[in-house]
Amino acid sequence: MNTGKKVLIITDTDETLKLTAQSIKDCLQDYSVEICKAREFKGTELLPAQMFFLGCSNPNPASFSYLEEMLSHINLVSRKCGIFSSDKKSLKYLGSILKDCEAELAKPLLINGGTDRAVIENWLKGITG
Repeated sequence: MNTGKKVLIITDTDETLKLTAQSIKDCLQDYSVEICKAREFKGTELLPAQMFFLGCSNPNPASFSYLEEMLSHINLVSRKCGIFSSDKKSLKYLGSILKDCEAELAKPLLINGGTDRAVIENWLKGITG
């Protein structure tokens, strides 16, 4: 594990998204990955991360209110970000909350009833390079 490359994954409590977050973590074996529930997010976890991922099951969840506010006030222009959800409207919402922070947004991952490891690995290649 390369502890110099930190990754943060923030999700709501949806079971499919928690499983997807764990799959992302499993695929990023060369990184130090932390999974954080949105309602427990404090902000200090994001600043040292070189890359981060956001996942929610519904647009504008209450658990994302602090994250949304924080993203509107910080500059993450050099950070790569991936978003994932089982809902197209949620992907649109996640993309919109990232505009002000200017993170480098990758192609969104739409989860259709569970996503296998090969799909996640391929998606991550577009983010990690």
